Amino acid sequence: MSRADVVTLLYVVAFVLFIEGLRRLRGPRTAVVGNQIAAVGMAIAVVATLIDQRIGDWGLMVVGLVIGTAIGIPAARSVKMTAMPQMVALFNGVGGGAVALISLVEYREVLEAGAGNPALEELIPILFAAIIGSISFWGSIVAFLKLQESLKGRFRIPRAVNGALAGVAVALAVAIAAGAESELLFWLILLVAGALGVLAVLPIGGADMPVVISTLNAFTGLSAAAAGLALDNTALIVAGMLVGASGSILTKQMAEAMNRSIGNVFFSGLGAGGPAAAASENGGTVRSTSAADVAIQLSYARLVVVVPGYGLAVAQAQRAVADLAAELEKRGVEVLYAIHPVAGRMPGHMNVLLAEADVPYDKLKEMDDINGEFARTDVALVIGANDVTNPAARSVADSPIYGMPILDVDKSSSVIVLKRSMSSGFAGIDNPLFYDPKTSMLFGDAKSSVAEVLGEVQQL
Repeated sequence: MSRADVVTLLYVVAFVLFIEGLRRLRGPRTAVVGNQIAAVGMAIAVVATLIDQRIGDWGLMVVGLVIGTAIGIPAARSVKMTAMPQMVALFNGVGGGAVALISLVEYREVLEAGAGNPALEELIPILFAAIIGSISFWGSIVAFLKLQESLKGRFRIPRAVNGALAGVAVALAVAIAAGAESELLFWLILLVAGALGVLAVLPIGGADMPVVISTLNAFTGLSAAAAGLALDNTALIVAGMLVGASGSILTKQMAEAMNRSIGNVFFSGLGAGGPAAAASENGGTVRSTSAADVAIQLSYARLVVVVPGYGLAVAQAQRAVADLAAELEKRGVEVLYAIHPVAGRMPGHMNVLLAEADVPYDKLKEMDDINGEFARTDVALVIGANDVTNPAARSVADSPIYGMPILDVDKSSSVIVLKRSMSSGFAGIDNPLFYDPKTSMLFGDAKSSVAEVLGEVQQL
């Protein structure tokens, strides 16, 4: 068996592991094993690439692997769950940036060899990878800064500007494909595409950020697949297509769950928020409550629905919530969890948090499944969720979240909201639910508040 045959065989094994790992990521019970299987597949693909006879500078690649490992492992192990969306956005951006740089290097090598532009079957994937990779990199950086709340404010970018940038990037790519041999034009493609990535993500805020992260992840996958075509690297093609396809499907599902198109997400500026949107028009009164009163309501309820949000992640209250649910279930109370598709700051954020606390997967109910249950819910316990429970999405036509499907917690017999303060959510708008006569507010750190409620329940 030749070395090329060994490389091909290893790639096939890696692809099987990629697909099996991805299959197991469908549920919290198998996700950890799925991630490990996919990681083994990636290790095999790396080994296969290193022993490929076309590979030259081993030393440089080993240095790169060492540097990447030294940065990646400590970063992944030390990141807090609240910062996981930022890490996902950043790592995804790095992938897109790497693809853009690979495209530039490949184009430069061919020009420096004096052979003119690469053949079209190689040049077109290079240009596609350069544009999409650059958009993904710079868009992910903006997403990271917005998630980190280092970049705040309301940004309005005219659609014509983004349309013009996209047109210029495509025109430059067509010029090179038509025969223009110019590294300067290639650099301009990267710059224009990068500007498009920045300006496309800048107006997007709060409620839409999980959709943005998923979309950029799909972009990175597609650009990697294109780079694989240019490099004739089967591993890059298959892995990139898996990431691109799964990211595209997830993006479509999340947009549909929000009753919106992907184009609307990127061009409407939903969730951008701002001072005008944050102003309260309710004129209502907020009713504060105590842990003891909450404990009584929960203990004598038949059905309690927990609605987790980003505040739960900030407080790391998932285990305390699971303990409270277990105590209530001992008393015959049914406890379910309502999961909105864009709750938190990344796709599946709440599912990951609750799985970490060993909450049974069958108790996690998606929005479409749980909304019909709120009418018979005695107590809806909202923990750090804001925008995904905001009734303004149904009734206030000029609200930035108007038309977005929400969790119908206001249809419960009573609502208890755990928050640190009356500050608005990530979308920057007020929530009429907080002023509803059936709503009570328990202010304080969510983890401490839940622990206090648990203590009161145990004393009843």
